[in-house]
Amino acid sequence: MRSRFAAPSARLVLAAVTAMAVTATATATAAATTDSRSTAVRACVTKDLTYKVSLKTQAGGYFLVTAKAKSGVTCYLEGVFPSASFGSSADTEVSPAEHAVSDRVTLSGSTAAYAGINPKTTNNDHGREFGFLHLAVAGDESNAVTLALPETATVDRPIATNWHADPDDAVPFSD
Repeated sequence: MRSRFAAPSARLVLAAVTAMAVTATATATAAATTDSRSTAVRACVTKDLTYKVSLKTQAGGYFLVTAKAKSGVTCYLEGVFPSASFGSSADTEVSPAEHAVSDRVTLSGSTAAYAGINPKTTNNDHGREFGFLHLAVAGDESNAVTLALPETATVDRPIATNWHADPDDAVPFSD
């Protein structure tokens, strides 16, 4: 009779030990996951970066935007075009110059990302003059920065390339 009572107690002890082992394993796994996430590179937001705009003559002329991570920041830009406009009306917002997503660009230290912006893709005398560019990382439009252009631009149906690691890939060819 005594062996029948011992068996359930032994089962309870075994279940308790198993439960503690599972809990310990889950806790260790959660801690390891948390640690690995803390070292993962996160997506850039507009304020993580410094920007420079330069004028290029290739492809009929365009503005090359260079973005670098601020000191101590490591983040990535998705290979999509930046959110940019020359003014506050919808017709000054840039459209994509590329039809596919490019490779992700990780920024840290001196590594830069480049996007090309062609302010005028039409072959006419229309357009409006602007001296500034409003720019944000896509998805962070509420924190846009305003950048002075190296020279005034006539704007009519502007386009922008995706962010690229090589400035030669950021030339906005229009159709």
